[in-house]
Amino acid sequence: MSENRVRRVAEQIKKDIGQIISAEIKDPRVAGLTSVTEVQLSRDLRYASVYVSIYGSSEKKEETLQTLIRAAGFIRGEIGKRIRLRYTPEINFFLDNSIEYGAHIDSVIKSLKEEKSGENE
Repeated sequence: MSENRVRRVAEQIKKDIGQIISAEIKDPRVAGLTSVTEVQLSRDLRYASVYVSIYGSSEKKEETLQTLIRAAGFIRGEIGKRIRLRYTPEINFFLDNSIEYGAHIDSVIKSLKEEKSGENE
């Protein structure tokens, strides 16, 4: 399978899963600010690792992630309807903390700059 095709299919799955989570999953346990940050597909397109970023407390994140894991069958069925593939990939959800980590690093850098500007005065 060509690398370009795998990448294109992964991008389409990412877009579709984002739409399904925001518009079609009615479960109140799915947090309002849940976004799909990345989809990694196996070369044979049978397995998809879906990374989601969830805004909220750690309990809310875990609850939302578990709800998405339980809804994986429904989401897989919806993907199968939207994308014509020989096999619809099995979906595994993972929590992506990279946005929060980036925000933390940004706040550390800002505090270091403030300390340094305070020393220069």
